[in-house]
Amino acid sequence: MSLVSAGGYSFGLLPCRSRRRAKAIAKAALVEARPRAVPALRKSSGSGSVQKVLVGDRADDLQAEARAMARAVNASVYSPELLARNYGSRPVQLLRRTLQILVALGSFSLKLLIDQRNGVLDQNKRKRAAELRRIFTRLGPTFVKLGQGLSTRPDICPPEYLEELSELQDALPTFPDAEAFSCIERELGLTLDSIFSSISPSPIAAASLGQVYKAQLKYSGQIVAVKVQRPGIEEAIGLDFYLIRGVGFLINKYVDIITTDVVALIDEFASRVYQELNYVQEGQNARRFKKLYADKEDVLVPDIFWDYTSGKVLTMEWVEGVKLNEQVAIESQGLKVLDLVNTGIQCSLRQLLEYGYFHADPHPGNLLATPEGKLAFLDFGMMSETPEEARFAIIGHVVHMVNRDYEAMARDYYALDFLSPDVDVSPIVPALRNFFDDALNSSVSELNFKTIVDGLGAVLYQYPFNVPAYYALILRSLTVLEGLALYADPNFKVLAASYPYFAKRLLTDPNPYLRDALVELLFKDGRFRHGRKDRDFSAKDALQPVLKLLLGPEGEELRTLVIKESVRVTEAVVLGAVIDTYNSMPDFMRSLVFTGSRRGPLLMSDTELEKVIELRDQVFRIWGLLRSSENFDPTLLQPILQVLQQPEGRILGGRVVGGITQRLAARLLQQVLRTPATGSASID
Repeated sequence: MSLVSAGGYSFGLLPCRSRRRAKAIAKAALVEARPRAVPALRKSSGSGSVQKVLVGDRADDLQAEARAMARAVNASVYSPELLARNYGSRPVQLLRRTLQILVALGSFSLKLLIDQRNGVLDQNKRKRAAELRRIFTRLGPTFVKLGQGLSTRPDICPPEYLEELSELQDALPTFPDAEAFSCIERELGLTLDSIFSSISPSPIAAASLGQVYKAQLKYSGQIVAVKVQRPGIEEAIGLDFYLIRGVGFLINKYVDIITTDVVALIDEFASRVYQELNYVQEGQNARRFKKLYADKEDVLVPDIFWDYTSGKVLTMEWVEGVKLNEQVAIESQGLKVLDLVNTGIQCSLRQLLEYGYFHADPHPGNLLATPEGKLAFLDFGMMSETPEEARFAIIGHVVHMVNRDYEAMARDYYALDFLSPDVDVSPIVPALRNFFDDALNSSVSELNFKTIVDGLGAVLYQYPFNVPAYYALILRSLTVLEGLALYADPNFKVLAASYPYFAKRLLTDPNPYLRDALVELLFKDGRFRHGRKDRDFSAKDALQPVLKLLLGPEGEELRTLVIKESVRVTEAVVLGAVIDTYNSMPDFMRSLVFTGSRRGPLLMSDTELEKVIELRDQVFRIWGLLRSSENFDPTLLQPILQVLQQPEGRILGGRVVGGITQRLAARLLQQVLRTPATGSASID
């Protein structure tokens, strides 16, 4: 028996032959696996051979993925019509399941009511929490996923419930190993002996849809995680969704207070769950997620082994790590939980607002802290996408919220597809003002996401909103993320931690909508925004995250922009001063200074000259607005001066000065040589 450590524990990996004999599994005809050989980087006198090897590896990988897709060709797809045909004619089964749910949840609610009346609600929290976990487990995957969401919300559930429900992440009852191993062989068409040199005799973890084994590949010796789907899972999920969808129709028809299309939300969620049942789709999701977000060195996404993947079996790279909510275990490795949480926040913001492809199920069991300090994402079964228009609208909505621009906030709901164009938003504005003027009495960064969701939710229910189905998954993802942050630090503010990302997007994104949002953030009606209520984006403390981003490892894009704009602005000011000086001279002095030339001091086209003057005037106008603002405080610039004294700041300043010097030297050389320019302008 070989022992391999995983998360601080040791799991036995039994040789496949010994394990199979111990389990007394009937042995099928031996079929030797023919896996793709591990690629070796061959030495070559040039790079052409290396490129050929990489191209060949990619081709082999695509072929292996195609074979995996062929194995999953019969994977189930969510279809309300098919569910209706399957379960509509089974009244006895439907009644039995309905009664099972009502009895389980009804009895639990009755016990809570009795505890409250007897004054023992607090004393029985641990007992009731364990009972609720057992109820969710008995009711099956749909309710397990509900419990997983609740386990990350310390602002909703007491600690006793959090601890008990967190066990739903990876401590569910397992199904027999013999069934799992038989499923692997049946799905892959290979014997375990030909695939693995060793495999754990029992599951390492059990989730709502399957259970995971730790194994060693025979052809490469690499340690992998093998996820096997629960038998009969499709039948159980199909029945639940048929019942839940029926409840959704009743809500849409009879509950007027809920204006959202509940059936559409149920269909969206059900389709995501059914996608989770297709492990080839999950592997493709992981590959796409890795390509988009694992470019950052602090994010890890495991590789997929397509030769050993099918609709019900997923083989991926094994990741050593500790769940993100296990604070003591993480800090014992010399890591900081909040650093990892910040990594998760920045990555999640990129998912939701940059590329729009996001992990819709980021519970603690799917987020691991590796010993190297990376944040590893697991379980890519439930993914979703945000439309591009909605991504820009969400960022704009945040800007409008910060500025208390409630008219613009109400109009944002058109772009977000919350309201049809024929709906009048004027009655919505007072409702937004009443909530946010009270909630934002101090600072936006002091709010937590749940406060905003609750406040907006009260507004949404009062008016004819129709929340898109994808948006429900966004809300779930963000609330789970905030739950993880609050688990690590009850005082953590997700919105404050998100500020650097929004600042970077507004400062560097060339999209016209976001450029307008930046201007709108700073100015309104020709006045510089610097009121008491806007301190999130105007006080000295608000500059700190921007300056940190500017000098940090992620800020090269912003640094390049700052250098470019600094050079451009300085040149405009200097050249503008030269032009003003020239125009103020008497004619005879112009002739003396510029050796009789009537073409002016600068060889510039009319268009270039106009741009220089326009930029110079814009800079002076902004500075004038700043100085004329009754709330402007010159000490606001103090953090900038402090940063410039740091080594990183001096390096940045040197790059700016060097760029300005080169630009002005090139301009001066052009004037000295007096190279004629087409369409050069006279200043007279």
